[in-house]
Amino acid sequence: MSGVRVLVGTRKGAFILTADGTRQRWDVSGPHFAGWEIYHLKGSPADPSRLYASQTSGWFGQVIQRSNDAGKTWESMDNKFAYDGVPGTHQWYDGTQHPWEFKRVWHLEPSLTDPDTVFAGVEDAALFRSADGGHTWQELPALRGAKGHLWQPGAGGMCLHTILLDPSHPDRIFVAISAAGAFRSDDAGRTWRPVNCGLKAPSELPDSNAEVGHCVHRIAMHPSRPDVLFMQKHWDVMRSDNAGDSWQEVSGNLPSDFGFPIDVHAHEPETIYVVPIKSDSEHYPPEGKLRVYRSRTGGCEWEALTKGLPQRDCYVNVLRDAMAVDSLDSCGVYFGTTGGQVYASADAGDSWAPIVRDLPAVLSVEVQTLT
Repeated sequence: MSGVRVLVGTRKGAFILTADGTRQRWDVSGPHFAGWEIYHLKGSPADPSRLYASQTSGWFGQVIQRSNDAGKTWESMDNKFAYDGVPGTHQWYDGTQHPWEFKRVWHLEPSLTDPDTVFAGVEDAALFRSADGGHTWQELPALRGAKGHLWQPGAGGMCLHTILLDPSHPDRIFVAISAAGAFRSDDAGRTWRPVNCGLKAPSELPDSNAEVGHCVHRIAMHPSRPDVLFMQKHWDVMRSDNAGDSWQEVSGNLPSDFGFPIDVHAHEPETIYVVPIKSDSEHYPPEGKLRVYRSRTGGCEWEALTKGLPQRDCYVNVLRDAMAVDSLDSCGVYFGTTGGQVYASADAGDSWAPIVRDLPAVLSVEVQTLT
């Protein structure tokens, strides 16, 4: 029988949750790297036993960990992330220029075809690649050449948090940066251009034609339709049907169009999920009711999914990397909260149950479908 492996990064370690295809009973392994912040943990599509983890500490710094046996054992990789050449400066919160400084790895994205190739999105925002399983890292510096001097940190820092690899065009890469926007390369990272046309932020970015400076929280795609992108922005849920060349708002009847994660059903490319949060200053669900919202029409028309989720006195947040979907026949959806719960739905969101409670605050959730 098929199974699933859910990879959870938290403020105080990593946890690996496994179940068979029924997804009714879960085994919990962890904490791995207890006491460390695990910003992201992800497996290779080319080799499910190959896992990569971003382990970080304000005291000890950044560590990349790799497992070749699905998390049973781990090996520390090279942790040198050096910007190419003279990194220069970017905008600071007050509009002055500030030196580029490496702080941590926010997101790891293994290659679709090669378990030894993995991309890393870092803060201050840049994209790195390793072709030797994490032993060495090289920056793709042309990204910072896409008006990087105008990029400015969001409230959580200037992080490159989303990396999407196009399965139909091996040289195409999408990234998203808070608070710089979305960018696309069509030549494996040698050149980049902003893809933010149609994004609006009148309060934070008065120039509606600005190419960069948009606070993008997350981008998602369905592998069968890589030209169709869905975005959760600082405010607004957006959609592009032309690989980011232009965007249109699809927030529709959501109770709030502020949020962090967004994801797509494994078998229904027009079915998308978001978790509305009250506002950018009040990071908890509207009315204290934890609701995932699903659109079966690619946006605009949304339904609240509440069965099994707390509908009173709930004041958790769901962060940008903390939602994932599996690819079993009945698509599973997973998300983690800052309150330490990981919820799972084995029926595409119709009903929910906690896999585990009382973990440290969840930073990321990824899932592997095992055969």
